[in-house]
Amino acid sequence: MTPRPYPSSFSEAEYDELGKPVGMDLSGKQVVVVGMGRTGLSCVRFLCGQGAFVIANDGGPEPDEWVDQARALGARPVWGEHPPNLFVQSDLVVVSPGVPHTLGFLQTARERNIPVIGEIELASRFVKAPILAVTGTNGKTTTTTLLGEMLKQSGFEVFVGGNIGTPLIDYVAEQKIADRVVVEVSSFQLDTIVSFRPSAAVLLNISEDHMDRYPDFDAYVHSKGRIFENQTAKDTAILNGADSRVLAAAERINSRKWFFNGLNAPRPDALQNGSRLDIQADGTRFDLDLSQTPIEGAHNRENIAAAALAALVAGGTPDGIQTALARFRGLPHRLAYADTVNGVRYYDDSKGTNVDAVVRALGSFQEPVILIMGGRGKGGGYGPLKNPVRYGVKKLIAMGETREAIRTELGPFCARRVKVVDSIEDAVRSAAEAAEPGDVVLLSPSGSSFDMFKSYSHRGECFCRAVQALKSKEDHAALSAGI
Repeated sequence: MTPRPYPSSFSEAEYDELGKPVGMDLSGKQVVVVGMGRTGLSCVRFLCGQGAFVIANDGGPEPDEWVDQARALGARPVWGEHPPNLFVQSDLVVVSPGVPHTLGFLQTARERNIPVIGEIELASRFVKAPILAVTGTNGKTTTTTLLGEMLKQSGFEVFVGGNIGTPLIDYVAEQKIADRVVVEVSSFQLDTIVSFRPSAAVLLNISEDHMDRYPDFDAYVHSKGRIFENQTAKDTAILNGADSRVLAAAERINSRKWFFNGLNAPRPDALQNGSRLDIQADGTRFDLDLSQTPIEGAHNRENIAAAALAALVAGGTPDGIQTALARFRGLPHRLAYADTVNGVRYYDDSKGTNVDAVVRALGSFQEPVILIMGGRGKGGGYGPLKNPVRYGVKKLIAMGETREAIRTELGPFCARRVKVVDSIEDAVRSAAEAAEPGDVVLLSPSGSSFDMFKSYSHRGECFCRAVQALKSKEDHAALSAGI
């Protein structure tokens, strides 16, 4: 299969000719990396390989395995604190996404004219291939993964990573060669960009999230919009034409604009028509058959439209885009079908970590829903869920740190009293007791997982195990009855 060439409007990211720095001279420089999770350690590995004197800094308790890894890479570990002199005496500070960029010691470094950047900024300066970046409150991972598959099926060598899977800095450190680089980018990563300039940038949607990290919603919206900050008329923006906040951001960007989802957009370039998606961009027009994909929900139709439009703009072929869609089975913990027990379908949407994600998940079902919610709160309230709960939720089960807030705010809109439980196993058992054949049990927490679980995937796995325990009881009962 021969991929389409670059459309004339699609930038090949020749940053040196366009005024963007290419690489950085890091040899002999003192660089502090703050935050020693996976991304932080990847930055340490790359910087040491570039000949920098690297200090690996983390304010948390000293985990021996991370200290050992940092030392083995050639860095000097500084754990348990953020000594101010460490930052003002360095040439560069690299901040991991989990570290708020507004912390005082980082602000002091900026005031001393010491660059403070994030991993995505650092890595992008060494990437020669065109970068396609995807952000949004919800749907980023699905869209990023599907976009990568569409380009692979179109004949390109593609790297897919960023905020999912492999950090972009690992792609650079391992000197991989790709025709296209597709990255998921979070608002936290966008907070620390300087010259990051994707050839194509996708903004899926904006709704309230991470209010525990940002001073207000406007600050969060601003962070999302930064994905377009350094684009020029040679670059491309892929925008949700049905999202008023995205449309407002579109008025301030300089790149070419392509719209999916919505007749309110200045021009719908990817528009659903029944089971087909009408796509047109850069002189190419084709219909994408949506009936071939098993992934459910109107929000996933938006994700498909965004990925297909971005793939086409980036040189993907209609055949490659259609083939990738037909083979795509969705991602774990994102409205993923778990099993059917006693005529009740169970769905794992553990990645639904904000209110808007729960609204979207509920909108995917016509059947009565028993909803399991709760986790660690991110700030903000549950207002947008009031009507979906009133009209679509048969029973609401709350767990985790936010269980009482959920009961207080959403209780008046529930047909039955909110059930509060202490574990996900109790939640699944209570849901099974409330459900009847034809109902749906949906885990869509609206909060992060760190109150009770190691990660959202761990939470989803525990949910699925609890469902399987129900299934085993059903099978055992059937055997005992001689069925």
